[in-house]
Amino acid sequence: MYDELKKYEDKMEKTVQVLEGEFISIRAGRANPHVLDKVTVDYYGQPTPLNQVGNITVPEARVLMIQPWDVKIVKDIERALHASDIGITPNSDGKIIRLIFPELTEERRLELTKDIKKKGEESKIAIRNIRRDAIDHFKRAEKAHEITEDDLKDLEDQTQKLTDRFILDLDNHVTNKTKEIMTV
Repeated sequence: MYDELKKYEDKMEKTVQVLEGEFISIRAGRANPHVLDKVTVDYYGQPTPLNQVGNITVPEARVLMIQPWDVKIVKDIERALHASDIGITPNSDGKIIRLIFPELTEERRLELTKDIKKKGEESKIAIRNIRRDAIDHFKRAEKAHEITEDDLKDLEDQTQKLTDRFILDLDNHVTNKTKEIMTV
C-alpha cells in the first residue's frame, strides 16, 4: 500500500511541474525564449513548433531574435506570431525576425501577479484533490481489510506531510515569480 502513496506523490510532483511550465511562459519584462514555446508555424502544411524551424536567441535583455533555417517561411512565422497571444509585434528584415519586449507597466505587472496567484491557487486545489483521492483510496483499502487501522492512520499522516510539502513548494514558486514580475 505504501507504493500506492508513491503514485499519489508522483501526481503531486506533476502538478508542481505543470505550474512551473506555466510560469516559464509568463514574461517578466525580459526576453525569454520560452514565451514562444506554444507558438506553432504552418510549415509546408504541418503545424510545427517555432523552435523547430529556426534558431531563437536573446541578443539583448529585451530582444528575441528568430533566425529561420528556411528563409521562405519568414512570412509564415510572422503570421504565427501575430496570431499568438504573446502580444508583441514582430519586426522582420526578410531573413531575421526580432521581437522587442517593452517594459512592463505597473498595471500589467499587477495583472500578471493576479494571474500567477490564481494559477498557484488552482494548483493547490489540485494537490488537495489528490490528497483527498489518496485518503479515500486508503480508507477503502482499510474497509476491505487490506490494511490495518494503524496503517491507515500512518498513510493519512504521510499523505498530509506530502501535501504540506508540495503546497509549500507551490507557495515558494508563486512568491518567487511574483518577486520576479514586480522587480523593475
